[in-house]
Amino acid sequence: MARVKGAMNTRKRHKRVLKMAKGYRGAKSTQFRTAKPAVMKSLKYAYVGRKLKKREFRRLWIARINAATRINGLSYSKFMHGLKLAGIDLNRKVLADIAVNDPEGFANLVETAKAKVA
Repeated sequence: MARVKGAMNTRKRHKRVLKMAKGYRGAKSTQFRTAKPAVMKSLKYAYVGRKLKKREFRRLWIARINAATRINGLSYSKFMHGLKLAGIDLNRKVLADIAVNDPEGFANLVETAKAKVA
């Protein structure tokens, strides 16, 4: 069996890592030995960031809904409970969008929730 040298695969692997490290400061963008840990760490941050983004958007939507419901004289938790009792199945993303862009429509939703809670 013929001997297989690793140069081609090594070069391909190095080029892939250095391509991902493009734009990094100093030797991290040009030297494989310093680029590899930097790329691995940044990939970890990217993975975690994708999870955090979902969490942060949900917090933002809840804050917007809460602010809009308090303007209309109701708390967030009572509003959400009232919507559930009324059978209105809208997610927080849509509710936050309605609260920002259509205050009259949101006020109608709040009145519906108030009627069901009380």
